[in-house]
Amino acid sequence: MTNPVLEAIASRRSVRGYAAQQITSEQREALVTAALEAPSAVDRQPWHFSVVQDRALLVRMNEAAARQAMKDPVSYAASRFSQPGYDVFYGAPTVFFISLDKAAHDGQLIDVGIAAENIALAATGLGLGSVILGMPREAFFSEEGDEFRKALDFPENYDFAIAVAVGRGTVTKPAHEFKPGRVSFIG
Repeated sequence: MTNPVLEAIASRRSVRGYAAQQITSEQREALVTAALEAPSAVDRQPWHFSVVQDRALLVRMNEAAARQAMKDPVSYAASRFSQPGYDVFYGAPTVFFISLDKAAHDGQLIDVGIAAENIALAATGLGLGSVILGMPREAFFSEEGDEFRKALDFPENYDFAIAVAVGRGTVTKPAHEFKPGRVSFIG
């Protein structure tokens, strides 16, 4: 069976390289709409979206995240940031930061993940690449964390939950193989 939604799901990849060219304002607005249309438990809409297209701010955040990650040199984050030229945003010209109330419960983290996937699938439908990112959290643990929360206009008592980098992808990869034993049919 084929349809445009299933095709977008099947063709979406985590893109880890982008052209510097900015997405259009129409694309940005379509992605914002897709994010806002995400379902949430009891329609709480617990998120706040900060859409960053300021390259200098993204560079500063990458540098702060790297410094923070290197404080634990054996961590996964440090292993990534120790790679020459590593950029947590992979050079994407637009990054959606999704923040969440610090008092949120686990179910609201799921809501945020659904919103992130809406952005990623909408990006695919628009011919753009995307990658969902957790590692930018390092920037918010850094000494500059409060500065970044303010720069991203996080509401009071909100903090980083997840990010989605978006742009015109310059690299791709094949679809992942399905791991066996991940589905059971009952009845």
